[in-house]
Amino acid sequence: MQRFSQFLLDVWREACRHIEIEEFLANVAALLSKHMPTERVVIRRLNPEQNEIVTVAAAPIGSKDHISEDRRVYEASELKQVVRWSQSHRMLARGKRLSGVLGLILPDATEDDLLAAPLTHGGSTFGAILCVAKAGRTFDADHRELLDRLREPFSMALENDRRVHEIASLREAAEADRGSLLRRLGRTELVEEIIGEETGLRLVMERVGLVAGSDVPVLILGETGTGKEVVARTIHNRSDRQDGPFIRVNCGAIPHELIDSQLFGHERGSFTGADQTRHGWFERADKGTLLLDEIGELPLEAQVRFLRVLQDGFVERVGGTHPVHVNVRIVAATHRDLAQMVREGRFREDLWYRLAVFPILMPPLRDRIEDIPDLARHFAERAATRFGLTATYPTAEDLELLQIYTWPGNIREFGAVIDRAAILGNGHRLEVSKSLGFTEARDAQDSPKTQSQSNPAVFRASRTGEPDQLLTLEQVIKTHIERALIETNGQVEGKLGAAAVLDINPHTLRARMRKLGIEWTRFRSK
Repeated sequence: MQRFSQFLLDVWREACRHIEIEEFLANVAALLSKHMPTERVVIRRLNPEQNEIVTVAAAPIGSKDHISEDRRVYEASELKQVVRWSQSHRMLARGKRLSGVLGLILPDATEDDLLAAPLTHGGSTFGAILCVAKAGRTFDADHRELLDRLREPFSMALENDRRVHEIASLREAAEADRGSLLRRLGRTELVEEIIGEETGLRLVMERVGLVAGSDVPVLILGETGTGKEVVARTIHNRSDRQDGPFIRVNCGAIPHELIDSQLFGHERGSFTGADQTRHGWFERADKGTLLLDEIGELPLEAQVRFLRVLQDGFVERVGGTHPVHVNVRIVAATHRDLAQMVREGRFREDLWYRLAVFPILMPPLRDRIEDIPDLARHFAERAATRFGLTATYPTAEDLELLQIYTWPGNIREFGAVIDRAAILGNGHRLEVSKSLGFTEARDAQDSPKTQSQSNPAVFRASRTGEPDQLLTLEQVIKTHIERALIETNGQVEGKLGAAAVLDINPHTLRARMRKLGIEWTRFRSK
């Protein structure tokens, strides 16, 4: 077989060069015709799970005829025969008579001479190669030995083809999952669009551009629902760490007793139930960005260990004896007044200075009125995608209603209102008025008997002695908050506080009270 060494080397080169088995076989068949009297070469894949054998590649030589893809489903007994033959590694040859196994693996009938060899990989059978001789020609012993030498490169080529198709199937499944996720989120891309980048968020995005390229910690401050996570993701996507993980952890959602385990990880056996070693969020975010949302909720004990990570870049797992180095970009976010918490001793001063290297203040939606038209269109399109509705857009009257509301829940509340408006409109229009409650407001104006039962946003000025004049929205809100404080004896937080009565976050309520000039002390009983 020394004279075939160069040919075998060429076949191996083709097997390594082509991942598509059709290209591989076309090139190899042309080379093979110089050493064997082959009319055509066929590669078939055995799929035992489906009880079938299928042609994956065929190369006619000297003929324009092509073998069409052929699939044959086996009976259980037939499959056993084919598997038994392949495990024996025995080559099959046929002159004028068709043997049993040959008849099972041959894609179509032929009277020409034939050689067949099993293709195996990792001890398992998964295919066969068949060589059909030219009319009137036969294969001799040298041809059989040469084909036996070709089994290994052909097996590798068939396995490569299987893996290529498997990867393609996985990619298709991933794309389908991605499409399904985007539909549920009401988006066309996973990267979130920044609405107002050139207007209401211009200063914010300028600061993002300044800090994204560095690794300094970033502290994002702002009310609930202003889009702090979106800005944090933008910082990550515009940094050198964009190919690394982006992990968001809500510090306020982790039970205090699990803070250390969640953030820093734990070793196996370090406590009851720790049956395996767990990497904490810092380790999982290695070479990426870790967003610590609601950082103000982090207990003082955990703040001490977090400070070490910021200073030294090392974490120590619960129950561990050796520190683990991590390379993590920290972005923290909160709606709390951390400076005030430092003065009250509820947040470490040294950690505050470490985090506040580059603060970014998110403006509330009420200070971004110019962005509301674009936001409304964006959320209207998202709602149409999510709910399978025809895309409809807000009218000028809708936009006016959206712009006079103060949006205590900011962007999060805005999105919910547009979603509700889209559902109420059922694809015909956006029912912004109904979604905000302004329809009930107009009905209340026309029906004095129901004024006391109408939406709080349209209280009439009868309390001030001007029964025919409507209060401004801020006056209404102020009056409503004051009524709640009167009923709760000036208590803001707690189960019996004004925040619970108004169903609003206590911190949001305090911010609104500061803006409206409401002093809770005035409502406390002497």
